[in-house]
Amino acid sequence: MRAMKVRRLLARHRRVIAALLAGVAVACALAAVRQPQGVAVLVAARDLVGGRLSAADVTTVRLPPGAVPDGALPTNTAVAGRVLAGPMRRGEPLTDARLLGQGPLTTGEPGKVAVPVRIADADAARLLSSGDVIDVLAAFEGPVVEGSVDDAAGVPAGSGAVRAVTVAHGVRVMSSPPTEAADDGALLVLATSSAEAAQLAQAQAHARLSVAIHPR
Repeated sequence: MRAMKVRRLLARHRRVIAALLAGVAVACALAAVRQPQGVAVLVAARDLVGGRLSAADVTTVRLPPGAVPDGALPTNTAVAGRVLAGPMRRGEPLTDARLLGQGPLTTGEPGKVAVPVRIADADAARLLSSGDVIDVLAAFEGPVVEGSVDDAAGVPAGSGAVRAVTVAHGVRVMSSPPTEAADDGALLVLATSSAEAAQLAQAQAHARLSVAIHPR
């Protein structure tokens, strides 16, 4: 008897019950769609060699919370014009340590220091990108000074002609200069050893610096 009453009640209100069930199903579906799946972060949109970034160089993806690296940049970070310190693979998350000028300047290589070096030929310097490997050459004029870089390189004392000496070999470019022209050369940041940093500092005081680019 009770079962019959229940069936009659369900039959009488079946449309209302069906509407309620449909509403619950729609609400559950919308909640599933709206619920964020993972953490949104910026990643490289393609393989990048380093250098100045554009907005098209990055894209947004969602990663599981456990896969988000420390220092990952949120999606509202303005990266256009920032300098990427080195190469990145497509899909690699962009972190604060990857960008120059944000947080401590780091080479990412044990035993290396970051050295700013002014290159005389700005056009040649602008051919470079972060991650390129170069030699730095110093062109000296006038007599050889005892204890100087060219003296240590074996240039005979008393030589007065212009002579070129390699003061850093196989060093990595951390940042390249902007595209704007400059009358006094262009500034690079290089990852060098401490000994090479000392040679570069001495050479900059007495010589014009140029670069030789290693092929990739």
